[in-house]
Amino acid sequence: MPHLPLNIDMRDRIALVAGGGQVACRKVKALLASGACVRVVAPVMVPGIMELVASGAIDARVGCYETRDLDNCLLAVAATDDAGVNRRLATDARQRGILAAVADAPELGTCTFPAVLRRGDLEIGVSTGGRCPAFAMLVRDVLAGVIGEDYGIALERVAFEREKLLTEGNDSTYNNQLVRIIAQRLVAELSAKIEQTVAED
Repeated sequence: MPHLPLNIDMRDRIALVAGGGQVACRKVKALLASGACVRVVAPVMVPGIMELVASGAIDARVGCYETRDLDNCLLAVAATDDAGVNRRLATDARQRGILAAVADAPELGTCTFPAVLRRGDLEIGVSTGGRCPAFAMLVRDVLAGVIGEDYGIALERVAFEREKLLTEGNDSTYNNQLVRIIAQRLVAELSAKIEQTVAED
């Protein structure tokens, strides 16, 4: 089933993670990297989560998931080892209009986490719609071998030129065309570099 690829600004937004295992820990770290305010609820938490609690990076409540844990949340992640709890969280979130991702049954949720490749501010997400996250990660890793840090640097150059053109007050059509030409040149240079590296190998 097709999904809508969407980047969400999570800065200062609350995200709930129900679960205290390794899967929950990975989701917590991904959410923290996005700037989210993370809240965890679980009877037991792995050391990785406890370290984040101790450092003050996240809030946590020791105990089982309750509906009130969703208060003021934009996103909820069900990552417990109890399928019934995960299903209940997804249902509660849907009723409240809160986005929900369910680790063990993505079809119950309203969103999934893609495998993400970051190069500076350039982000490339690979998703299978939750059907096979391992495949998405493998594809992401293949792309990582092709798209290096140079792409992030190139993005900075193009963004700088775009911002400069915007401040000069030129016609927007002209600006768009010029930025596209600069971007095409830089991407062509990077592609040629990759082809040369492959040929040398």
